[in-house]
Amino acid sequence: MKNLTKGIVFTLIIAFSTNSAIAQKFFGKKALVTIGDEKISSDEFLKVYKKNNTGSDIYNEEAINDYLNLYINFKLKVLEAEALKMDTISSFEKELDGYRTQLAKPYFIDETVNEQLLDEAYNHLKKDVRASHILIMADENATPADTLIAFNKITEIREEIILGKDFAAAAVEYSDDPSAKDRKAIPNQQRFKPGNKGDLGYFTVFNMVYPFELAAYNTDINQISPIVRTKYGYHILKVTDIKDAMGSAEVAHIFVALRPEASTQDSLRKVEKIHNIYSKIQDGMPFEEAVIEYSEDKGSVQNQGRLSKFSSNRVVPQFVEVVDILKINDISEPISTAYGLHIIKLISIERPGSFEEESAKLKERLTKDQRSRKSEDAVIAKIKVDNSFKTYPDDISVIFSAIDSTVLDKKFVADSLVNMTKPVIKLKKQTYSQYEFAQFVQSNQSKQDNIDKDVYLNQLFTQFEKESCLDFMDNNLENQYPEFKDLIQEYHDGILLFNLTDEKVWTKAVKDTIGLQKYFENNRENYNWSERVNATIYKLNDKSISEKVLMIINKYDSDGDIAKEFANDSINSVQIIPGKYEKGDNKYIDSLEWKAGLSDPLNSDVEELTVFVKINEVIPPQQKELDESRGLVTADYQTFLEKEWIEGLKDKYPVSINNKALSAIIVKSE
Repeated sequence: MKNLTKGIVFTLIIAFSTNSAIAQKFFGKKALVTIGDEKISSDEFLKVYKKNNTGSDIYNEEAINDYLNLYINFKLKVLEAEALKMDTISSFEKELDGYRTQLAKPYFIDETVNEQLLDEAYNHLKKDVRASHILIMADENATPADTLIAFNKITEIREEIILGKDFAAAAVEYSDDPSAKDRKAIPNQQRFKPGNKGDLGYFTVFNMVYPFELAAYNTDINQISPIVRTKYGYHILKVTDIKDAMGSAEVAHIFVALRPEASTQDSLRKVEKIHNIYSKIQDGMPFEEAVIEYSEDKGSVQNQGRLSKFSSNRVVPQFVEVVDILKINDISEPISTAYGLHIIKLISIERPGSFEEESAKLKERLTKDQRSRKSEDAVIAKIKVDNSFKTYPDDISVIFSAIDSTVLDKKFVADSLVNMTKPVIKLKKQTYSQYEFAQFVQSNQSKQDNIDKDVYLNQLFTQFEKESCLDFMDNNLENQYPEFKDLIQEYHDGILLFNLTDEKVWTKAVKDTIGLQKYFENNRENYNWSERVNATIYKLNDKSISEKVLMIINKYDSDGDIAKEFANDSINSVQIIPGKYEKGDNKYIDSLEWKAGLSDPLNSDVEELTVFVKINEVIPPQQKELDESRGLVTADYQTFLEKEWIEGLKDKYPVSINNKALSAIIVKSE
């Protein structure tokens, strides 16, 4: 019998749950409430309700009924705003469009790619790389034929190096980077400057164009990188060192100039000089005195030899290597650079911080760096896949031929090609025609020098392709992402609600002085003073003058006379604060028995302060005047206006609630 009863109970629970679920599903599409001619389903209401209410007991009757009343009032106001065509006003459309632009931004960012870029940037920040390179120039606007020539040349150079040719020698022989080769002396024009043989010194994240940086950090020490394409041309790299990042350092130096073309005798003399200076420092001569006495860098002598703070890419590599082995205030042995001889003192160094400390700065740098395009590229690639992107090469070739060379002088006009309507791009059912591309060219053309017309048109078409994809997605955001559509609707309704409520309630309550006065007179009994005291508080910071202050306060009845006497006696440390006070307005007054007279001295519990309170009179409860309660009266008048307005809207847009549908929502919690 016991088992049978238990089975019946479970059967009833299952049946009730099933019936509730069926009822919920049945009424979900039904109108829960009708406002004027607009029907709002249970599903539509619940979507908003659940978004704005969280917790385990959100389906209780009181909570749902309260929110339904708020929702109905909200909808009434929006309906009225739409009936008044407030959503067609240009200022409204501009404001909503501004919000939509901001709200759409996350849909055009690939956060996964951005997180990968941030992690990569931080990992690069932690290391300094020293690398040499060979450049074969190939302009971004080069023709395919010229680009191929440059690529073939760098390929041959790389093969030579792989087979054993010295990288530095190859850089001097082949590189188009002029810094690789010696700069010859020209009398009265320029000094001899030795070439760097391709050595770029140390650098870290953001110091080089992104493809170059990426290749450097992905190549092992003493290895040759794959061929790298940048906006300058084709490169190969040889990484010669990877070390923990120096960060930012400040040093002072003693400098002895030594020209690269100096004679052996001059060189020996300069070397001897720097070592003699170092010996004097070792023997106790202060570094700063040695700077003033001996340094040949006149620009830094006035600053005790200090140089501007630098990162690894801002100085010759010898400085970076010395900084790495010094501690704060350490002084190096003499070192040699391309500029001369130095003794270095480390003043300060700031290494890269933790990921949390560096991420904000890195994010800001990423947004301005070339690599930020990777996120956009990922978004565009997804748009193409999701929307069956297609191009029409033959028709593209035809429109390229039809656009004449005036485009290179920024004089191309698209009107003559209006009949060229074949598609060049297709996204789902949306096509973009030859003429649309021609219009894009007309709008985006700029004067060009030394570029092939088809190369330039290819660049413009790539841009057209990208913008077409982004525009297509932007135009379909509401269809593709229901949550975005709902969010835009919320902003649409919210702006309307704000504008109309401001007009009918908030601003009206402030400007309608006659209505406000009438409301106050009709409700004067609601605005009262409780018992108050007319009192003066005297605060003094100097306890030593307490007796003198007390004597003056007792001598005069008027605060004005008391203030004059304080001034005559040069008492400047007393603050006089007269006023009318209710309970809770001031802790010193609250601490006293409310009767006329002067208090004993009161002391602050948080500062050196002595306080006297003089109660002049106790004021019995009384009604306030409008000027004494304007803020509270205005708020109450706004509530009154809104309630009156809502009642009028309900007459204009009758409200009907489907109680069966409402019960189906509430029963879910039972």
